[in-house]
Amino acid sequence: MKKTLKGIVIKKKSFKTIKVLIIKIIKHKIYKKYIKKKNSIYVHDSNNLCNINDYIEIEQSKPISKKKSWIFKKFIKKYI
Repeated sequence: MKKTLKGIVIKKKSFKTIKVLIIKIIKHKIYKKYIKKKNSIYVHDSNNLCNINDYIEIEQSKPISKKKSWIFKKFIKKYI
């Protein structure tokens, strides 16, 4: 089963590559306080459809390059 994540596009400078910000909210084991964890991932966008601030869903795939192992799946909310 392939992993899917949701995130916001923060960079679109390279050809067929976007950078997506993933935000997870987790509960701390000891202090029981909720914490935001941020992670940025390079994603393969084969048709150059995504723009900055789009909320998208991405899917894990085999490694495409040194830093890219995720592909664009679908739009959740398109920024106007």
